[in-house]
Amino acid sequence: MEIFLIKALQFMLAISLLVLLHELGHFTFAKLFKVRVSRFYLFFNPKFHIVSTYDSWVRRLLRLKPEVVPTKEEEETDKDGKVTKKIKKEYVGTEYGIGWLPLGGYCAIDGMIDETNQKLSEIAQPWEFRTKPVWQRLLIMVGGVFVNFLLALFIYSMVLFTWGETYTPLQSMTQGMEFNEEAKALGFQDGDILISTNEKDFKKADANMYRMICNAEEVHVMRQGKPVTIQMPEGLSLVEMAQTVPAFVRPFYPAEIDSVIPGTPAESIGLKKGDKILAANNKEVKSFYGFTDELTRMNDVLVSAKTTEDSLKALQLTLVYQRGEVIDTVNTTLTKDLKLGFAPKQIYEPTTFEYGFLESFPAGIAYGWNTLSSYVSDLKYLFSSDGVKQLGGFGAIGSLFPSAWDWHQFWLMTAFLSIILAFMNILPIPALDGGHVLFLLYEMITRKKPSEDFLIKAEYIGFGALILLMVVANLNDILRAFHLM
Repeated sequence: MEIFLIKALQFMLAISLLVLLHELGHFTFAKLFKVRVSRFYLFFNPKFHIVSTYDSWVRRLLRLKPEVVPTKEEEETDKDGKVTKKIKKEYVGTEYGIGWLPLGGYCAIDGMIDETNQKLSEIAQPWEFRTKPVWQRLLIMVGGVFVNFLLALFIYSMVLFTWGETYTPLQSMTQGMEFNEEAKALGFQDGDILISTNEKDFKKADANMYRMICNAEEVHVMRQGKPVTIQMPEGLSLVEMAQTVPAFVRPFYPAEIDSVIPGTPAESIGLKKGDKILAANNKEVKSFYGFTDELTRMNDVLVSAKTTEDSLKALQLTLVYQRGEVIDTVNTTLTKDLKLGFAPKQIYEPTTFEYGFLESFPAGIAYGWNTLSSYVSDLKYLFSSDGVKQLGGFGAIGSLFPSAWDWHQFWLMTAFLSIILAFMNILPIPALDGGHVLFLLYEMITRKKPSEDFLIKAEYIGFGALILLMVVANLNDILRAFHLM
C-alpha cells in the first residue's frame, strides 16, 4: 500500500505540474493578444469544483475585488408593488479553480469552440478568440505544446547538470552480450560486444539499443578481439524483440552472488557471497539473466494456479550452486513475489558523465530530441494487435515511477511525460490542440473559416475518439492487474 501511495503521489504531482504549465501556455498567449479567458482550472469540474476564486470566501481570504461589468437593466417589484430599476452585473475576470476530476485541466477561452464552450453568441466581441487574426489564434493554440516541449528540454538539462549521466558504455562490457536463438540465427554469438550500426554507435543497454538493432542494415560487433559485421534483415519487430523470453539481447552478468538479503529464502538455505548458481529447477543457468528467465517461467505457472496447493508448488525452487570446488543442491520456497533474495555480482563499474551549467543545455536538448524521435518511431507499432495490447492508462504510467521517492527518477519521468503530452496534443485530431491548428492552417491557406457547426461536430468526434482510446488503455491496465493479458 505504501509503494502504491508513493507512486500515485509522484504521478499526481507530475501530471498536475505538466497540465498547469500546458494550460498556462495557452493562457499566456491569450492574455498577450487581449483574449478573455473565463476559466482556468487544474482538473475538470463537471457539476461542481473543489475551490474557485469565484467562491466568496476565497475572494475574502485573498482580498480579491470582483471584476464586474454592467450587462442589462432589469426591473424588480417589491412586496408593496413598488417598481425599481436595477442594473444586472456579471463577473468578467478569469475564474481560477481546482476541479474534482483529475484527468487534466483546461482554460476556457472566450469565443472559441472547444470541449468547454460549444455555442458562441451571435455577436462577436473584440475580446473573443474568433475575432483575432489567424496568426494570433495559431500561437494561442500551440502555446501549451510549446511550453511542454521547452519544459522537457529544460528538465533534462537540469537533471544532467545536477546528477550527470551514469551508465556502463556497451563498448566497456568486456564480457559482451548474450543472445537468444532468434538473434543467433541472424549471426550474433554470445560474448559479442556491440559497437555500432551502419548509422551510429551504441551507447548503453536500454530500449534505444533494441531500436537501433531493429532499424539497422548492419550491426558491427567485436568478437574475440576482431571486428565482425552482421547483415540485418528487414521487417524486425521491436515489440516482438522486446517481449521474447529469453530476450533478444542483454548484457552478460555471471550468476554469482554478491550479497544475500537478510530474512529471505537465500539466507535460509545458507547462500553466501561468491556462490555461483549452476542450475534452477533442472535447467542449466549460464548467467544471472538465465536465472531470472526461470523465475519468469515460474511466474507464468503461478499466475495460472487455481488452488493454494498449486500456488505453493509453483513457488518451489530446486537450486544447484557451487562454492569453491563444492557443488550442492538445495530446495526452497520463494516469496510470493518470486524473490530468492540476493544481489548479483556487478562486474562493471558504471561511468558518470558530468556536465557544466552551459554544457547541460545542448546535452539536454539532444537527450530530449532523442527521446521524442524514439517515441515517434515506436508509434508505428501501435497499429498492430500486439501494439494495442501494450497501451497503458493511468495505472501503467503511474507504475513507471520509482517505488521510493527519488527526485532524479521523478524529474526524468516528468520530462518524458511532458514530451509525450506535447507530441500527443499536436496530433491533428479534433479536441486536441493539433486539431485546432489543422483548422487554422486550413483557414490561412484558403482564407475561409470552417463553419461553427462543422467545428462542433468535429469536436464531438475527436473527443469521442479520445475517450475510446482512454477506455482501451485503462482496460488494458485492469486486465494486466488480474493477469488476463
